[in-house]
Amino acid sequence: MKKLILIACSFLFVLATQAQIKKAELTATGLTCAMCSNAINVALKDLSYVDKVVVDIKKSEYRITFKEGADVSIDGLKNAVEDAGFSVGKLNITASFDNVAVSNDAHISYKGNTLHFLEIKNQTLNGEKSFTVVDKGFLTDKQFKKYAAATKMSCVQTGKAAGCCVNDNVKEGSRIYHVTI
Repeated sequence: MKKLILIACSFLFVLATQAQIKKAELTATGLTCAMCSNAINVALKDLSYVDKVVVDIKKSEYRITFKEGADVSIDGLKNAVEDAGFSVGKLNITASFDNVAVSNDAHISYKGNTLHFLEIKNQTLNGEKSFTVVDKGFLTDKQFKKYAAATKMSCVQTGKAAGCCVNDNVKEGSRIYHVTI
């Protein structure tokens, strides 16, 4: 019995260390001045999982570094920008992967999130890799329509698991992030 518990704990440790969200590059829209930029900067720094934010005012870009081992909320980043009165124009996330197989128009579980990959080649992710969130509210409407056309699964429109997306790893109504590499 002890051996079984030890194996189970080791397996959970491996799953927990397989991937870690390290940093993000966020482009905001709707900014008109340095005060706007500062409002977003303050909102992002207030998030418990954010370690550091470096702002490029001219490009309205925010390079965000996350605290080691922190659970990062992708929606939380978007909400912080929106709560400051602006919108996300683009969100790239860099994460550490350890032999994670991904394929086009398929879901994976990743650090407590479900990622649905669109318009990618089937591949195995190792080391630090970046992906772009392509859900509504994370890019322009025109760009969203392009990615939404890449799948027939309904989750792309709602960001929630339903019907064909639901399985042992993905529960009905759970959040699904649509991403591309």
